[in-house]
Amino acid sequence: MTDPARTVLAGLDTIRSEVESLYRELHRHPELGLREHRTARRAADALRDAGYDVTEGIGGTGVVGVLRNGDGPVVMGRADMDALPVRERTGLPYASTVTGTGGDGGEQPVMHACGHDVHVASLVGCARLMASRRDAWRGTFVALFQPSEENGDGAAAMVAEGLTAASPRPDVVLAQHVLPYPAGFVGTRAGSFLAAADSLRITLHGRGAHGSMPQAAVDPVVMAAAVVVRLQTIVSREVAATTPAVVTVGSIHAGSGPNLIPDRAVVELNIRTYDEATRTRVLAAVERIVRAECEASGAPEGPGFARISSFPPTVNDEEPTQRVADAFAAYFGEAATTVELQTASEDMSEIPRAFGAPFTYWAIGGIDPERYAEAARKGTVTQDIPVNHSPAFAPVIQPTLDTGVGAMTVAALAWLGG
Repeated sequence: MTDPARTVLAGLDTIRSEVESLYRELHRHPELGLREHRTARRAADALRDAGYDVTEGIGGTGVVGVLRNGDGPVVMGRADMDALPVRERTGLPYASTVTGTGGDGGEQPVMHACGHDVHVASLVGCARLMASRRDAWRGTFVALFQPSEENGDGAAAMVAEGLTAASPRPDVVLAQHVLPYPAGFVGTRAGSFLAAADSLRITLHGRGAHGSMPQAAVDPVVMAAAVVVRLQTIVSREVAATTPAVVTVGSIHAGSGPNLIPDRAVVELNIRTYDEATRTRVLAAVERIVRAECEASGAPEGPGFARISSFPPTVNDEEPTQRVADAFAAYFGEAATTVELQTASEDMSEIPRAFGAPFTYWAIGGIDPERYAEAARKGTVTQDIPVNHSPAFAPVIQPTLDTGVGAMTVAALAWLGG
């Protein structure tokens, strides 16, 4: 009996150079969230050329392509498109020199420092192969290109602006991410995979005074210091040692000189958890501690809380994850394995949630295998291997792209290949 995955992927040799060219183009021309106009246009054009019914502009720049091929399951493959405000330092001949307008209105360097260019090129390659060998499968394949993953609002924007009307309900949603593992690696994980991430801005109100007269003030700097120290006890004393969680204070702003006590301090923090119960408990503990420290300091008014961003936990459904893992093992052999829990975050689960569909999300490697092996031999992987969001993060083109195209195609055909 013919293996549908090998039948469809036999065409990879004919499109490999085009996928690589698209990847270099995307890497050279990155775009920030909700401004991915060029990237979305390239994806939409590729889908139309392959015979997909295409809807553009969903959630700003989101693109959905639908390829119907008879009766059968509906499978959705998703790729994120946006880049980061990072100045590239890879030294690649196709490195980005692009700048864009940041949230504050100023010019910022822009780079594909997270590998979303790999995701887009891989899904385009998969979509083209699926269209070229319709004799090997039955059902409907949906290719979805999502904006603004880095800001955590792109998936929700697509849902709010008609995604469920632009696509048939999928029986499963598939997604992948390139990570700092050896290129050729494919890793699945059932259950919790990526963390929920909640970023908060907390304003502490004090009473300003001359630095020489602290008795006339309520010092928000001391208040902020007490808050920061006490927040560190949440994970160490309120969360079980077997339950992963992270609370990080990344920013404190207060005052404008050494000889004055300001009237407020602003603390920004990030919380990572893996399930809703822990997430709710940690967030409640943060608010309780902050309010108590303000009360203990005699603050003239209560603290202000603002949510900067919020990502849901990514919890892979068991059955589709096992089905994909089995398909990967059959196609990739020993390169297919289980990946450990990740502290990064994603908003893609908003998409299957909107459809009431199960999903699975996996990892592929992007680091030169020899370089990774040498770093592993020396025990210097964390020092020598650039990670996502680093200005030096640069997945090797091959076998990263072949793996990305192959993994999405193999996974889709686990449902569509009969």
